[in-house]
Amino acid sequence: MFDEKKFRAALILRGISLTDVAKSMGINIATLYRKMSGDSDFYRSEIQKFCELTGIENPSDIFFADELT
Repeated sequence: MFDEKKFRAALILRGISLTDVAKSMGINIATLYRKMSGDSDFYRSEIQKFCELTGIENPSDIFFADELT
């Protein structure tokens, strides 16, 4: 399950905007919002671009977080 809070926190810590993320992934901002809301899944290539942009080596806690109940 995608953890939006950790995703946004990683961006804030690095001073990166959602627009920057969308551009690096090669998608428009509306598509990024759909992916963040769970309406669409992130592709592996998009996760790799996110890691390159943010310098995160292990994105599993963001993109593959355990579901909270």
